[in-house]
Amino acid sequence: MRDGQDGRTGRTTAQLDGRHLAEHAGFLALPRNRSAFVDDRAGELVILDPYGPESGRPVVESRIPVAVPAEHLAADRSGRRIAVTTGLGRNWLAWSDQLTAIDLAAEGGPSAVRVRTRVGEPGVTFAGSADDPLVVLRHREPGELTAYRHADLMAAAPSCPPAEPAQTLPLPDHDGHGDAYDPLTGWVFAAAGSGVHRAREDGGALVAGDTLPWEAGGRTGGRGYYLRVDAARRTLWSCVRGGPSAPEDWPDWTNDAWWHHLDTGRGGRLDLGPGLVFRLAVLAGHVAFARVHPDGDELILVSTGDTAPRVTARLPLPAMAGAPRRGGTPWDGVQRRAIAASPGASLVAVSRGGHGEVHVFDADTARQTALITVPTPLDEGGHLALITPDDASSMDPVGR
Repeated sequence: MRDGQDGRTGRTTAQLDGRHLAEHAGFLALPRNRSAFVDDRAGELVILDPYGPESGRPVVESRIPVAVPAEHLAADRSGRRIAVTTGLGRNWLAWSDQLTAIDLAAEGGPSAVRVRTRVGEPGVTFAGSADDPLVVLRHREPGELTAYRHADLMAAAPSCPPAEPAQTLPLPDHDGHGDAYDPLTGWVFAAAGSGVHRAREDGGALVAGDTLPWEAGGRTGGRGYYLRVDAARRTLWSCVRGGPSAPEDWPDWTNDAWWHHLDTGRGGRLDLGPGLVFRLAVLAGHVAFARVHPDGDELILVSTGDTAPRVTARLPLPAMAGAPRRGGTPWDGVQRRAIAASPGASLVAVSRGGHGEVHVFDADTARQTALITVPTPLDEGGHLALITPDDASSMDPVGR
């Protein structure tokens, strides 16, 4: 794992060797320009201070033991309290039921407690008051939101005792995928085939809100597999996938950018084109998507200004050796792309899986500004985080 390259020059400012980032859990933005990830081999939550080395501080601020393989991680609005769920890892069936609760400001230093919840691949968010927040897990089989008071988790006995939820809400079975949280309104969002389900704490109870439909802007069909909050523009984003269900038919999958304004309730969808669109990244003034397709890959920029969002640029990306092929799946033994941006800058970074390259673009000019090479191939796209000072990225307190 390599950390701390200048996005404009490619200059290395810090490097971590022997670390194995939990790709699905990703990077979690924290206040004071910090970032966190889970090392799946060491079983540690690693708190990074990316700007530390330039000011005489170590790049690793702290390391806290957690249960692995890490599936999702999230923080409360203060960035003090963190939760890490476990998933499949390199196994075909779900087997772990461990949840780790962390208090970075505990007396005597950062503290972590592990409890048992439900076997699965739960998503995680926080909700509730700043002083006594809830850890909210999203389960698939059966579909359910379960909420635990973080303080109760931290007070649990040693040796992974079972934890009983303080609140539960039903969700559709099997197809939950995607989580987000709006610290301003307190709404928790969970993506499912039936739409985006909402819940928040009210009077000490977890209550459900209206479900947001995937149908919007005159476009129908499909469902979103990813949720992301643009806190600065007060907008919830997803990518809605439709078309044939078989993974081998991935070149014919349809992809729409779906958006919902958190304050006005306005929403819409925009056609991104066929193929594989995985995750998205939030910039200052744009949202970016990387699209993989046998006929050519591209970076798609969607404006998020005062008017309704619209596609402003489609920028070709160099082909990947080992890219997904027609007739095969887009997941198994192939290369992909990771994408990262900062809500405080116009830059967006896209990896070229298998080639050890990161291409950096400026969305304001729709041009490439840098090519960063790293000494590892970035197989399966690797994982990227793009950080700028005081960019308010911690207002999206879910690992990406």
